[in-house]
Amino acid sequence: MKQRVIAINLPQFHPFPENDKWWGKGFTEWTNVTKAKPLFKGHYQPHLPTDTGFYDLRLEQAREFQAELAKQHGIYGFCYYHYWFNGKRLMHEPLDAILNSKKPDFPFMYCWANENWTKKWDGEENQVLIDQKYSTQDDLDHIRYLLGNVFNDPRYIRVNNKPFFVVYRPGLFPNISETIQTWREEASKWGVELYLGYMQGFNLKVDPKTIGFDAAVSFEPDFYNQVKQVQPLVYNKILNFFARKKSTFQLNRIIEYGDYVDSRINVPQPPYKYYPSITPMWDNTARRKSGAFILKDSSPEIYEKWFRSILTNFKSYSDEENFIFINAWNEWAEGNHLEPCIQWGNSFLEKTKKVIEDYG
Repeated sequence: MKQRVIAINLPQFHPFPENDKWWGKGFTEWTNVTKAKPLFKGHYQPHLPTDTGFYDLRLEQAREFQAELAKQHGIYGFCYYHYWFNGKRLMHEPLDAILNSKKPDFPFMYCWANENWTKKWDGEENQVLIDQKYSTQDDLDHIRYLLGNVFNDPRYIRVNNKPFFVVYRPGLFPNISETIQTWREEASKWGVELYLGYMQGFNLKVDPKTIGFDAAVSFEPDFYNQVKQVQPLVYNKILNFFARKKSTFQLNRIIEYGDYVDSRINVPQPPYKYYPSITPMWDNTARRKSGAFILKDSSPEIYEKWFRSILTNFKSYSDEENFIFINAWNEWAEGNHLEPCIQWGNSFLEKTKKVIEDYG
């Protein structure tokens, strides 16, 4: 049975007032991307785009190009991050344009990125700019917004006509089960059933049914996966020097991509509804002055091996419960993207297309 492959898409690539205020006029994700430098011999940085250029997602042409590129390479749809803070939305201009213009003609769904908004784009996660304040009233306001503006879009991805909505960090809620119950009851009043998932990771790995969800979605990379770290010798000496100078300095965590992939291939499927995911690469040194997570020496060939293993082993739960997620389409500052770059061109996209076609 053919799987629906969903690529996670970050709509951050455009300036907006809050970013201007917090990081400087005109700040976008590209600001940090272009400042990144290699930290050791053979370290691939900066990650710079080729075919897409340094796009601005306020432009319809940029959004159309993304969708067409994904479609050409077998991607079924995008999962956009959705930022909601008690009625205040961030990074919503491209998403609003997609809803209002009805373009591109490409399936999509939302994942609520429900963390506090911090200075993580500048490596300072402890500095909170907007925090999440959970309440029953906000649960109602939020689901009403989604029902009235997003879930009713004919392009929205569904399971048996139920809009598929994902929560990024359910463990941050005071009581996620109550929130889900509120959502389901309100949606029922609108004549809508919901299909709800959560990103599994961040030390929360439970049967989704036990907390009110329909399914879990694997988040890759799994930062809690214990794989042997690699510290290049010269870089390690530099890190140790700074660690002596500043006790709070966090050493970067460096893991061979091939070792990581081998560890993930051998993880058994859990005994509940769980959609696997894959990451082509990961290196968030562009965002972090220290404490980065680096999957070293990723390659299209190793990615292909991992992707093939997922499609070989994953069995759909039903005709429409057939999702595989790719993290990510365009997380450039996390060194995590399918979009073409100067190092690999469109090789990751071509591998994606080939594997999907082989299993189609």
